[in-house]
Amino acid sequence: MLRPYSAYLRVYEPLSAFNGQVDTATIAESALDSGEAERYEQAMWLRSQAGSTPTLLPAELTDGRPEPGTATDMLVREPEEIPGGADAGVGPEPLVCPLELRARSAAALVSFLGEAHPALRSVIVSGADGSVESVRARANAVLSERETSAMHVLSVNWSVPLPWFTLIDPAQRKLVLGSGMHDPERELSWRTAMADARRRVAEARELAERTLGDEGPTQVLIDTERWLTAFHPNSAVELDYGGLVQLIDDATLESDTSADDVHAIVAALRSGDIEQLTDLFQELREYWGALAARERYN
Repeated sequence: MLRPYSAYLRVYEPLSAFNGQVDTATIAESALDSGEAERYEQAMWLRSQAGSTPTLLPAELTDGRPEPGTATDMLVREPEEIPGGADAGVGPEPLVCPLELRARSAAALVSFLGEAHPALRSVIVSGADGSVESVRARANAVLSERETSAMHVLSVNWSVPLPWFTLIDPAQRKLVLGSGMHDPERELSWRTAMADARRRVAEARELAERTLGDEGPTQVLIDTERWLTAFHPNSAVELDYGGLVQLIDDATLESDTSADDVHAIVAALRSGDIEQLTDLFQELREYWGALAARERYN
């Protein structure tokens, strides 16, 4: 089965940040790798809609309660898997990224109800046997169960928000081509220490605010910087192309310079080189625009 055409920004927190709610035994039983997690989320969503009584959200029962066992679905990294590791202040315990599928879906539903065309919104709501207000209330109730509003995973379909590349070091990418575009092990990702991610996004945000104002990419940087502050300082951050690697052939994936180009844009903002800034942005817009355009045919 094809993976969802989604890219991910994930935070992995040290085990101690979960105040005993996650332990080494839970990790041994529940940990998934990133490819497994993508396929698992897809299967959970399809199952939630394919039953005789569809549920409003994946990972919940028909009566609205969380499905047993899904609260511990997680990804796990060891500090040594993060460039710099302990020297960058990561860990020293195992690093955990809860999937939080039900809560993430509830947040996406609230956003959809606020932004979707009324005709589309009513079709979705009718399938849930409720009004817009009741469906929104149920989704907000799921979110209110959480101690914090910050999710450990952000995802975007069909593209990667360019400001996300400011968080990582382009040279620290992990590339696995596998046996072809649909190999489940195929991957393009970057990992970095939380301290480095916060420093990089703060610098990019300050430059963007000064030169571009507070709209568009700057707002994404502002929101991302605020999101990172919700997590333990000894965490790690991962940017993962996820299922997008299924849309990109080997040669193009190997030669992908998106991360380098975004960092070059930050450098151009710093130096005031408007010509280089324009050229780089145009190249990135064409590259990612061609991928995002495929959404119209799916």
